[in-house]
Amino acid sequence: MEKNYITVLTPTYNRAHTLTRLYNSLKSQNNNNFEWLIIDDGSSDNTKQLVQKWINEKNSFNIIYFKKENGGKHTAINKGIEIAKGKLTLIVDSDDYLTNDAIEKIIEKEKTIKNISEKFAGIAFCKGFSENNIVGTTFKGEFVDATSIERKKYNILGDKAEVFYTSVLKENKFPEFEGEKFMTEALVWNRIAKKGYKIRWFQDIIYICEYRDDGLTKLGYTKFKESPKGLLLFINESIEYLNLNLLERLSRYSYYSKAVYENKNIKKASEDLGIKETTLKFAILLRKIVEKIKK
Repeated sequence: MEKNYITVLTPTYNRAHTLTRLYNSLKSQNNNNFEWLIIDDGSSDNTKQLVQKWINEKNSFNIIYFKKENGGKHTAINKGIEIAKGKLTLIVDSDDYLTNDAIEKIIEKEKTIKNISEKFAGIAFCKGFSENNIVGTTFKGEFVDATSIERKKYNILGDKAEVFYTSVLKENKFPEFEGEKFMTEALVWNRIAKKGYKIRWFQDIIYICEYRDDGLTKLGYTKFKESPKGLLLFINESIEYLNLNLLERLSRYSYYSKAVYENKNIKKASEDLGIKETTLKFAILLRKIVEKIKK
């Protein structure tokens, strides 16, 4: 087996205070056939000094550090994919960490899709709030072969830990818009799926995550408001790729209007989306009704 079979890719920005937990989880791996590639997206804290200290410790795995100008997580991933040497790449956020057997399981499970004629983008596992508390939902059985856009069909819902073949990611970079620092990863995962690449989904929890108040997941509307072109591209492509029904499309229309314009410029939002103003007004009204019911 080749050295550095897996690249653990960590985009980070001012997360020196959380990186140590991830580092400790990597030191505790049962299998050390991986490299840890840290892409520092313009941090102003002591991330560089901290990582250099770890590099000097001469661990059983390679640590590669690269610092770039701040451009957002998706640009850091793009840079990381250019540098990555592993056959497989697992993106691990700087405030999350891995179970001790994560690398071992990835190598073991990836072997199950050899000599199969179908195209595979990689394999995937579950994320957990703990090793016994899964994020989202999963299926029954050992594994499921499905594209990312077929997840709902198999009850594979919520954040998952996708491990992609690095070659596939190199061919499917994130679009970058000048001045925008956020792009949802789902946009690229959907594009890969649209090309016919399947993923073999497993139920094991290998990735422990924490949704911080200052993390991208919690920031939601704020990040999308600052990156409207990326959001619009994602919405248009998700409608095209996911075969959404009317209610699902209306939900995305209203989300765009609220995130980018706070529902204050219906005309401009409808022009962006390429729909009638009456359609967007109905979508916004419907969303308000649903939110009121949920309360």
